[in-house]
Amino acid sequence: MDFSSVVLPPGTFTIGKLFDFEAGHRLPGLPSAHKCSRQHGHSYQVEVTLSAPALEGPGFVTDFGDLTPFKRFLDTELDHHNLHEVLPFEPTSERLAQFLAGWFIHNVEPDIPGRLVAVQVRETDRSWARFDVEQR
Repeated sequence: MDFSSVVLPPGTFTIGKLFDFEAGHRLPGLPSAHKCSRQHGHSYQVEVTLSAPALEGPGFVTDFGDLTPFKRFLDTELDHHNLHEVLPFEPTSERLAQFLAGWFIHNVEPDIPGRLVAVQVRETDRSWARFDVEQR
């Protein structure tokens, strides 16, 4: 079959990569009767979404291997820690997603061709928060 007549439409390429870590936290700003004001833990999943108008190298937005510094950060700084003790804010999933976006933009993005679009943080299979990066 001849595919040479297939016209490739213009658009943006998007990729995502899922990471995970285990951590505890509490939200002391909540009333003491609220379950999340007490110490508890989550098996967090963090998904980064990147995009690019054109592909690099063999056809990548970004080589997934180039995201290793982000995984290393999660493993060394957040995994098996009490988030309320290591982060400078009350560690809701929303704030954590924004913080991770900032860390990624500052520490990973300068060395890769793709641009961060969003960070999603999952506390459970059914609960998540997403921070969408404004267009830059």
